[in-house]
Amino acid sequence: MAATTNENVEVREIDYQKGRGLFSNKAFKKEDIIFEEEPLVCAQFVWNKFYHYTACEYCLRSLETAEEMGRRLTENSSLILPYPECCGVNVADFAVCKQCQAVYCNEECLKQAWTEYHQVLCMGSSCSDSEHPLNKLQEIWRNIHMPPESSSIMLVSRMVAMVKQAKDRPTILNAFTQFSKATENEETGFAHKLLGKQFEEQLELLRQMTKEALYEDEIQQWFTPEGFKSLFALIGRNSQGIGSSSISVWVQNCDKLDIDETERQNIDEFIDQLYEDLDRVSADFLNCEGTGLYQLQSLCNHSCTPNVEVTFPHGNHRLALTALQDIPPGEELCISYLDECTQERSRHSRQRILRENYLFQCICPKCLSQADDPDLTSEEEEEMDEGDEGVS
Repeated sequence: MAATTNENVEVREIDYQKGRGLFSNKAFKKEDIIFEEEPLVCAQFVWNKFYHYTACEYCLRSLETAEEMGRRLTENSSLILPYPECCGVNVADFAVCKQCQAVYCNEECLKQAWTEYHQVLCMGSSCSDSEHPLNKLQEIWRNIHMPPESSSIMLVSRMVAMVKQAKDRPTILNAFTQFSKATENEETGFAHKLLGKQFEEQLELLRQMTKEALYEDEIQQWFTPEGFKSLFALIGRNSQGIGSSSISVWVQNCDKLDIDETERQNIDEFIDQLYEDLDRVSADFLNCEGTGLYQLQSLCNHSCTPNVEVTFPHGNHRLALTALQDIPPGEELCISYLDECTQERSRHSRQRILRENYLFQCICPKCLSQADDPDLTSEEEEEMDEGDEGVS
């Protein structure tokens, strides 16, 4: 397990609300990669997998070729992508679990999954058995958490399985402890929206099914009602969304082609049209999506005007923290927990989303400068806020 250290950054204690933060150890230019990191644990979203977004069971790399993915997402079965050599998917490298037929992008990912958690989670020949506890658990999750997903019961399952399989349990438990946060902020009363009263019955059913499938004495506290809620609060506050796309890798590789100006113009026009078709048919659901816990990245606090962003340049679960602007030594590195569209919404909307999903009151410079703004900026935004009130 990689240590939570990197020579480019420093972890510092900040205050009661923020706790710790990540700071630059040296100067960075805009677009510099500050560090790269693989997750302690990750999992594909249950609905994403249900809708046939095929991804490596370990690193979440898309297992469809770019052309296969393009055909599915544009609903155009005759789509032909030029320059097929730019597709990063190599079917010949795929590896399959002999017991349950789970598919991995290569033998190394299969070996890593088996070593870390898959021995516990492997369902063998019962993969298609709807009565298997793990299948029932995923079905319950789908019934209470419609897409887009923001967390995953399978991430909880893999955390439990990692503890059950670990040769050195104190080390893995220590690693998970760093993510631990209170389920509720006692001073403000903030509670994660999945932990609200309207979801009490569903969450209790999830807890019972998780206990039936994966109970372990050494972490019995995780299976109590409060302990189980704490796991979801932990994930809600610390997890990072992961997206992989064979099409994205193909486009990146096409950009690197050494071709003449006419060919470049043709492929650029083709790609523009492809993305128009993708947006028309599949909208925002373009990637194989999942979630993970990253030991360094999770230390980045939020700002509504971030100076760094998370990217996935390798088409799998390995993230890169990239500078959005020039950063001097000693500056705090802040990402945005909100997408670009939500960053532009009113302070009231941003604050509510952050309270419900991440359990804190944002005091970034942008929020402080807008402290006297009205609670809502428009009727349209108020309607958008109301639409966010379900689990998303």
